[in-house]
Amino acid sequence: MALHVGDQAPEFDLQITHGERVRLSDFRGRSNVLLVFHPYAWTAVCTEEALDLQENLESFKGAETELVFVSCDTSAARQAWKESLGAEFTFASDFWSHGAAAKAYGVFDESSGASVRGTFLIDKDGAVIWSLVNDASTRRDDLVPGPLGALASE
Repeated sequence: MALHVGDQAPEFDLQITHGERVRLSDFRGRSNVLLVFHPYAWTAVCTEEALDLQENLESFKGAETELVFVSCDTSAARQAWKESLGAEFTFASDFWSHGAAAKAYGVFDESSGASVRGTFLIDKDGAVIWSLVNDASTRRDDLVPGPLGALASE
């Protein structure tokens, strides 16, 4: 079951590159986090979503919000894809242990071995303040959460 608004976000520990990791605790007290799970790298809908995030990067920065874009693909595949897109935010791998973060957030699909489209806005204190979960085949209409504007004015 996916997390809800008001829940404490579980810690995640995801690989970026060999030797580089990202954890929720890295952001505690200093920035909000938009944690975006998607099924697979190099696919049409996931590419559109990544490009939407990149297009709105300044809005996230203005709201002191870091983006962490996650799938169960390997870190090497994620970084190659990130480079091909020219993205400037964190692409993280939930490959090993397979889907651990997606499972903790309630967005792992056991039948496909990948996450569904789960999006969680987490405040500086680690609380979920907005969430959206769609199945793997349903594109998110808006990746810029409504509460983002309120965060920018804080």
